[in-house]
Amino acid sequence: MQERDYFDESETAKPANLTCPYCRQSAEYSLRWLLRKKKQRLPPRADADDRARFDKAQSYMVLRDDKMQCSNNRCRKRFDISGVKTVVLL
Repeated sequence: MQERDYFDESETAKPANLTCPYCRQSAEYSLRWLLRKKKQRLPPRADADDRARFDKAQSYMVLRDDKMQCSNNRCRKRFDISGVKTVVLL
């Protein structure tokens, strides 16, 4: 079995306060996250190794965006997202 068989996937958006490194203006941006929630039950085709991996699995979120565009109309440059974890355990 693969890891994605243990989780239900969905997308969600969370706000984050980021600062543009070019114009130094701070604004709130909506970051896209991939939410992986652990399933309630293991699929029936699982063996003992799959059960052990499923027991250790946790729900988590993965950051989908790696760059943002500045919201300042004069700047509008793309910058890397920093200061935000890329994986968050729930």
